[in-house]
Amino acid sequence: MAARRQGRRRLWPAVIGVGVVLALVGYLAVRFIRSATSDDCTAHGTDGTTVTLDPDQASHAATIAAVAHARGLPQRAVTIALATAIQESKLRDLSYGDRDSLGLFQQRPSEGWGSPAQIRDPVYASGKFFDALVKVPDYVDLPVTVAAQDVQHSGYPGAYASHEAMAATLAGVLTGQDGPALTCTVSGMGRSHADAAPADGGNGTDDAGAGRGSGGAGVVHVGGDGGGGVAAAVRREFGRVPAAVPTTGGGVSYPVSETATGWSLALWLVCHAGALHAASVTFDGRRWSSGASDHGWTHIPHAPADSSTVVVRVS
Repeated sequence: MAARRQGRRRLWPAVIGVGVVLALVGYLAVRFIRSATSDDCTAHGTDGTTVTLDPDQASHAATIAAVAHARGLPQRAVTIALATAIQESKLRDLSYGDRDSLGLFQQRPSEGWGSPAQIRDPVYASGKFFDALVKVPDYVDLPVTVAAQDVQHSGYPGAYASHEAMAATLAGVLTGQDGPALTCTVSGMGRSHADAAPADGGNGTDDAGAGRGSGGAGVVHVGGDGGGGVAAAVRREFGRVPAAVPTTGGGVSYPVSETATGWSLALWLVCHAGALHAASVTFDGRRWSSGASDHGWTHIPHAPADSSTVVVRVS
């Protein structure tokens, strides 16, 4: 009996040691997983609703809103499209699906939605969804699930309704109605010059600083390659944004007459920051910087209150 108790005493240190090792491995695994997936975008609705997406999902949501803007469609259309894409693909550009379904909206080449390559293009897929949606009589007044089903002809027509609240929050934010209500935390991108020093040389006012002006000109400035890549992406998705105007220093400007349009464009740029190599985006007296993205939209000291300017700088 005494020998058995002695054996148990010798066993306990080994058990504790194994437990400590396993706990440490688990901790390191969690730390590794979190650091590998730390990038995210968070939208805050006016009703207190919070929606968190990863950058891939956020870029697709922003593209859907931009394509609707290019077509002059109302916020309700964006809500319906987002609820549909959340249900169909979780806002992923899927390479698979039921039978030959593909992409954000799980559209089928065999049903005439386009070629597989076209459907895998989020801009094209969003446009095709809206082409069908606007043909639905009084779609703006229909419940989300009814309007979406009239487009999708899904085997689970009631499923879209469960995503309406999330979609409505994202639609309000991404159409620019709620101001700086979305921010993205990104890693692996360099700090912008705007992070290092004020753009005006020392007084804390950006050279294209912004305020919530009532119809002033909004401008997007792009450095580096002269803004060619950003300009082409903006033109392809937003469409109705005025043509780019070259500025001194190798930038490009977009006159924007409405604050909501300015915020919609600014948030679109942040959601696509990784692909566009956007180091900073500035609008309405606020700045988002990739090098300090965990700070969100920070206030710019002494920014002019009578201007509406969007500024994006490329790393």
